[in-house]
Amino acid sequence: MATVLDIVRGISQAAANAYDGSQDEKYSLDGEERKIGLKREEGDPITDSRVVDGFGTRVSGNVLTISYQSDIKLKEVYAGDIEADVDDMIENVASFLKKEFKKVTGDALSLSAEGDCQVIVQNTSNVRAFVNGTKNYKIGNLDGVVAVGEPSEDRLDKSIRDFLALGKSK
Repeated sequence: MATVLDIVRGISQAAANAYDGSQDEKYSLDGEERKIGLKREEGDPITDSRVVDGFGTRVSGNVLTISYQSDIKLKEVYAGDIEADVDDMIENVASFLKKEFKKVTGDALSLSAEGDCQVIVQNTSNVRAFVNGTKNYKIGNLDGVVAVGEPSEDRLDKSIRDFLALGKSK
């Protein structure tokens, strides 16, 4: 059974293996092609204009938060359902993390979505906009982790409690 530290390290290594350029086998360190599902993987990196997008991960208690950010054109925002597009990108990232976690650790990563995707679109000019999205996933493999927001139990030793009681003014 993997410990909490092993699971967090595995998630961190899986996310680190998604650096820009890892999608092409000639640029990756191990010569293996990795498809994440991001927009930057499409086209040729030298001749095509670069698409700026990426993701990040955070672990808080037994919750994994995947955040996605991209620089898009305003016509893409108004053309369709931007929330669904960002949610699809985050789902692609979650799928990639599961596959890469399996390669790195040999164990399966269990992620179940909690709530909806939160999307923020901010225009930077009359042509471009930034889009940021986050989605929380419950990590099923983590056992014995106190969820954030739950009260902690008092675990002071009796001798420490007696010592602290001496300092109180009577």
